[in-house]
Amino acid sequence: MAFGLIIIGDEILSGKRADKHFPKVVELLTARGLSLGWAEYVGDDRARITATLKRSFSSDDVVFSCGGIGATPDDHTRQCAAAALDVPLVLHPEAKQKIQERMLDMAREAGVPFDLNKPENLHRLKMGEFPQGADIIPNPYNKIPGFSIRHGKGGAHYFMPGFPVMAWPMIEWSLDTHYAHLFHQQPSTEQSVLVFEAMESALTPMMEQIEHDYAPVKVFSLPSVGDANTRRHIELGVKGPPESVAPAFERLKAELTKRGEEFTPT
Repeated sequence: MAFGLIIIGDEILSGKRADKHFPKVVELLTARGLSLGWAEYVGDDRARITATLKRSFSSDDVVFSCGGIGATPDDHTRQCAAAALDVPLVLHPEAKQKIQERMLDMAREAGVPFDLNKPENLHRLKMGEFPQGADIIPNPYNKIPGFSIRHGKGGAHYFMPGFPVMAWPMIEWSLDTHYAHLFHQQPSTEQSVLVFEAMESALTPMMEQIEHDYAPVKVFSLPSVGDANTRRHIELGVKGPPESVAPAFERLKAELTKRGEEFTPT
């Protein structure tokens, strides 16, 4: 099982809006001792969204999907999720209640009568049409819920609006409600050095040997061409369980010293 993220919307791919979900989801997972396994960006294309969801539904991953669950012509996520699962869209009774509560709140705030049968109010109920079998995700911002689907052996998808002010609390609620038992189960740390004027290809055999000798530690290499303030360098380090990282890092520094490489701690 991995945690995945799908971000949906033409406005992201065109650059009209900058994505803020990716760094926030990484932050929310990291704070709980979890990590993001993969992420995808998808435009407002029904066939592509459906194909993406069909593929992710076939896994046992926990997936957060942001965007496209409204009721305007460019919102397709609810319909695509149903198509990917081959189930109908149905009006969720609790979602209907929450949406009606929101409409009543809006009418009260505006000081106007509330008429559920007005065409625009009936249309708003479409935001509560979810794939059959879905559960709702509470929305503390405006009550209009998202939805979740359980699948496979522990897999699940959580669908939220694209608005960060709504999506982020809904993601937090989903994590804290369903996955608290996974928090901080696999402590992880990393340590690294900056190696100056070195070639990755010359260091690769050493990196491979350290991964072999200190599994499950992973060695990472982040080269930089440098700039006016920093010489060309590689950030070279190890990450994984703390008890394995410490000796692996000492070995890394010893090997660099033996090779005569110039390096400094990050």
